[in-house]
Amino acid sequence: MKSLLAVAALLTVAPAIPPARALGNPASAHCTSVGGRLEIRKGPQGEAGYCHLPDGRVVEEWQLFREASQARR
Repeated sequence: MKSLLAVAALLTVAPAIPPARALGNPASAHCTSVGGRLEIRKGPQGEAGYCHLPDGRVVEEWQLFREASQARR
């Protein structure tokens, strides 16, 4: 009984383990990092993200991400 109480006491003072952080979508993050606004559109094949850029262009988020990645090479 004493050992059960000791374990319970240790568990109450032990620091809580933070929940795992969800990994974000890098294409969505890139859109907002360049000043864009993300829009999710639903279509017959599922959802797709579109980035509304400050210059008025609307680009599919992964296309924008790939173009930026290629430009850095």
